[in-house]
Amino acid sequence: MKILICVKQVPEITDVTINPETGTLMREGVDSILNPFCEYAVEMGLDLKRRYSDIETVAISMGPPQARTALMRCLEMGIDRAILLADMKFAGSDTWATALTLAETIKTLEGDFDLMLVGKQAIDGDTAQVGPELSEILGIPQIMYAVGVELIGNKKKVRVKREIETGNEIVEVKLPGLISISKGAMIRSVSSL
Repeated sequence: MKILICVKQVPEITDVTINPETGTLMREGVDSILNPFCEYAVEMGLDLKRRYSDIETVAISMGPPQARTALMRCLEMGIDRAILLADMKFAGSDTWATALTLAETIKTLEGDFDLMLVGKQAIDGDTAQVGPELSEILGIPQIMYAVGVELIGNKKKVRVKREIETGNEIVEVKLPGLISISKGAMIRSVSSL
């Protein structure tokens, strides 16, 4: 089984200022980190790898060469492989361009993935759109706001506990599929160590 985890490098939010003319983040000279919600997705992938046998975890990111730092963090955490898509042509990509670029690359990877994990959102844009757009482009089902994931049916399905306004609900879906991971998942994953 292969779990693909999409991650993003984001600016350390304590150091960010806004360009008054363009209204965009000024990233020059600002330290970058692995997006916290992506880190929850990495933890979930590693938790699944610990609980079930024969799972390969692969982190993929689209960004500038400095995004290697985020991927190195994933490898330090225990991810098996990391892929960086870096090209000056990607600079300033919106969520649709990002999802399309990631999807086209994912289609070319050796061996199919069974499960894709993404963080609920990136803290530098808060759009929460790349995951849903990826699932649409790839034609796979998605489950949003997951706090727990369990493989069932001989790893052909997942059972997901997800946050909703009134509490939690349990949803099952056939694989391949995409799951966005919320903050509450980190607590569960760490407590299982």
